[in-house]
Amino acid sequence: MKDSAMTAPSKGAHLLGQKIGMTRLFDGDGKSVVVTVIHCPKNRITQVRTPDVDGYAGVQIGTGDIQARNSTMPLIGHDAKAGSAPLRMHREFRVEESDLGTYEAGSDLDVGVFAETKYVDVIGTSKGKGFQGGMKRHGFKGKEASHGVERKHRSPGSIGGHGNNAGKSGRIKKGKRMAGRMGGERVTVRSASVVKVDADQDLILVKGPVPGPNKGWVEIRPATRLNRSKQQS
Repeated sequence: MKDSAMTAPSKGAHLLGQKIGMTRLFDGDGKSVVVTVIHCPKNRITQVRTPDVDGYAGVQIGTGDIQARNSTMPLIGHDAKAGSAPLRMHREFRVEESDLGTYEAGSDLDVGVFAETKYVDVIGTSKGKGFQGGMKRHGFKGKEASHGVERKHRSPGSIGGHGNNAGKSGRIKKGKRMAGRMGGERVTVRSASVVKVDADQDLILVKGPVPGPNKGWVEIRPATRLNRSKQQS
């Protein structure tokens, strides 16, 4: 097992981390900046994908402790090939074929890969809200609350006039915004500013909120899309 962390270029390198919570920092001007603290333990490179074998260039990483009885035999054997105990989380990301030599199965990636990165995308699973009505789920304003209005203030209203009469008996079109399950989806927060990288404690602090609950796992990658102002910064 290789203990030394392998420093990969920030372009294309991803990390898996666990959301700790939110706090604030004060910048040099004394301005309060709301940040989310993400703990990124060393990510083990469990497999390197090559065009000759797999048809594309990619890197698979894993992190997080898990008891062997809670994993599966294929995953246990897969992680063992990389010299690691069973890992809880696994993700894969694409890289340029010319950068494959930078990665080696059995090596580790740490938060140092984002030391020179200004903006990152954070991907996670949003909090599940269960079955919700139209007002909470889609932001409908509801009906009037004045005197004489029937007690259906949070009702979405009639939907019969939104039917499609193209030989389908007025069936409601697909995608109609109605009540239903809310949350529990894959959400990406794009171009979040990296406020601080603490390599000693394996922490990365990003500006603003990120999806998911505290202790939830997230994926961090260099920002793939920047607006004009951030491109110039």
